[in-house]
Amino acid sequence: MSLTTSWENITDSLCPSIDDFRSEVYPTIYSIVTVLGLLGNGFALIILIRTLHECSAFHIYMLNLAVSDLLCVSTLPLRAIYYFRKGQWEYGDFLCRFSSYALYVNLYCSIFFMMAVSCTRFLAIVFPVQNLRLVSVRKACTVCICIWVFICLTGSPFLMQGIHVDPITNKTKCFEPPDVERDINKLIILNYFSVVVGFAIPFLIILLCYAGIIYTLLFSSTTMSKSNRTKAVSMIVIVMLAFFISFMPYHIQRTIHLHSMGHYNCDDIVSIQKSVVVTLCLAASNSCFDPMLYFFSGANFRHKIFTLSRKSQRPLSARSPLKS
Repeated sequence: MSLTTSWENITDSLCPSIDDFRSEVYPTIYSIVTVLGLLGNGFALIILIRTLHECSAFHIYMLNLAVSDLLCVSTLPLRAIYYFRKGQWEYGDFLCRFSSYALYVNLYCSIFFMMAVSCTRFLAIVFPVQNLRLVSVRKACTVCICIWVFICLTGSPFLMQGIHVDPITNKTKCFEPPDVERDINKLIILNYFSVVVGFAIPFLIILLCYAGIIYTLLFSSTTMSKSNRTKAVSMIVIVMLAFFISFMPYHIQRTIHLHSMGHYNCDDIVSIQKSVVVTLCLAASNSCFDPMLYFFSGANFRHKIFTLSRKSQRPLSARSPLKS
């Protein structure tokens, strides 16, 4: 799972450049995602931290998901400025490496944490008795550590890919590997590894979990409350939207793009390159879906927001003249 954020920069030197298209789309979308991601995930992280005394496995996964999203959106402004300046990097080698790494880590951590959340909710609904033994805060922490270690290790090639100077334009480049054509076979192998291990397998597990949840909700004589049913359905809808809008188009289009090199005319290649730019923006937007997951399917998340807001207002009411 490497070089994930650089596929859109693979070009045929004989075809027209799409730099102008990148300089319009990336800054706009990344700026919007940054604002929404910081507000949504920052607010969710505050609530999750302040309610740690009510900790659950779901709570742990949501906390890690929020941290992953904030890690990603904190680097998007650098990407927006880079493409706004038509591909001129001015922030040093370390931030270049870290920015590539952060987007990769967020992309696949989000997928794996969504898989963990789905499995947890599956056990709670389909096997409620076994759930008491199989799911715990300690086990959730262990799963999160394993996910972070696995994703961070498999993403380590990003830390080896820093800045370089384009010999033609003399610009300092980031997110754009200098010798793609020479390593195309390696990139194809890495792409399929990331598609299968990082996307397809987690997605299949999630689909199986949701099939079990839906079957139980429809045909089982479970005494689950209406509130819990609503949270289960909300989780399914939000996670499916994240996969079909953010994750699936990016992985499909990235694969098509890799196999299109040298096999199509320039018009087709330019169209494919533009579509990969769009799908990468959609992949980065996954950070905007996660706050919806906290709010609509979290354990009493809206109630916690209301409770904390009331507590924050108490000192003001205590100082009111009516109280004196």
